[in-house]
Amino acid sequence: MLRSAAAGIDAVEAETRHSFARHTHDQFGIGLIYRGAQKSLSGRGMVEAGAGDMITVNPGEVHDGAPIGDTGRAWRMLYLDPSVISAAAEDISQGRSTAAEFTAPAFHDAEAANQFRALFAAITATTTPDEAIRREERLLTLLGSLLATGKAQRSESPAAVASAKTMIDDDPTAAITLADLAAEAKLSRFQLVRNFARDVGLTPHAYIVQRRIDLARDLIGKGTPLAEAAIAAGFADQSHMTRVFVSKYGLSPGAYSNASK
Repeated sequence: MLRSAAAGIDAVEAETRHSFARHTHDQFGIGLIYRGAQKSLSGRGMVEAGAGDMITVNPGEVHDGAPIGDTGRAWRMLYLDPSVISAAAEDISQGRSTAAEFTAPAFHDAEAANQFRALFAAITATTTPDEAIRREERLLTLLGSLLATGKAQRSESPAAVASAKTMIDDDPTAAITLADLAAEAKLSRFQLVRNFARDVGLTPHAYIVQRRIDLARDLIGKGTPLAEAAIAAGFADQSHMTRVFVSKYGLSPGAYSNASK
């Protein structure tokens, strides 16, 4: 993680052979592969991206990532809070809509790649008044070419699954059982697991773990000690949280904590 001069935007640079487990982000992500190649599950099926290709992800979109070949891959990513995207969408659509999404999880566009390089450099540079203006210009230019705005977001999950998902979202640290979720959704346990995985992209248990690691990451980013963050987020202990954190994000909670200071 690099220092970011823009509120609501995280900057990440990585070079790794790590295979990321299925996970989601609370933010929009946009990045550029610099070296190597990877394949990944996305909201639109399996995709591959190589050097020079752009990659994107929407909040809540289940994805993973594995290197193609033995050399790993290197990329830079910007993760943008939904509020940043909605404000940009409202501006780009001239007030018609704040809804937006990335529609291409992997694609090749030399102009967009150059725009991304310029934006990434501006966001990770020392802040000056002139740079702040340039950063905003570059952000709107890039998003204006890539975001699908003025459209409704994807349809919500069916009501039964949505009610179970909301039960988890309301308190992911609670000791919720499959029977509890099935009762909330008014489905059998089998129906719940099948429908939840189909609509959300994760099983109920995997979704609970994802929401807990989201909470842990937020707490760590705010300076909460690792052991306290693990317990507060519903993990059995710090080592359990660490295993999940590394699996999902490719770096340890300690490294994330240091980068967030």
